[in-house]
Amino acid sequence: MTAPCIVVAIGNAFRSDDGAGLAVAGRLRGRMPAGVELVECMQEPSRLIDACEGASVAVVVDAVASGAVPGTLHRFDASTDPVPARLFRSSTHAFGVGEAIELARALGRLPARVIVYGIEGEAFGAGEGLTTPVAAAVERAADAVLTDVHLPEGDAQHA
Repeated sequence: MTAPCIVVAIGNAFRSDDGAGLAVAGRLRGRMPAGVELVECMQEPSRLIDACEGASVAVVVDAVASGAVPGTLHRFDASTDPVPARLFRSSTHAFGVGEAIELARALGRLPARVIVYGIEGEAFGAGEGLTTPVAAAVERAADAVLTDVHLPEGDAQHA
């Protein structure tokens, strides 16, 4: 049984900045309030559909490449509107977060509230470790996620 609120961190720790979501999960471990489940998804983002089963709130964290300054933290409310799928195609995933969210919406399996964080990456090639700007953004992202999971529905800030 999934918790009422779930945080899904997506990434590949062996593809440099693509591991940003997993690094956020590392910062969140042991800091989540009661009723919030933390899940690391190192496979395709489509796995988040099953991970969110039964949750009413989902917060998703992944790396993005939009051309913004590396380390920029993007926040999207995907509860009613699609996230820009092109941003989440930068990593090594064949099926992106945007497509996974829209598939869940089409199947009637999307939680009522969905917040998506994207950390702007700089390097997505083979190798472990985050670049300096992305590593600096990880703590900001973790704090933002904690704020969202503590806020009642409708009170969250919009980016």
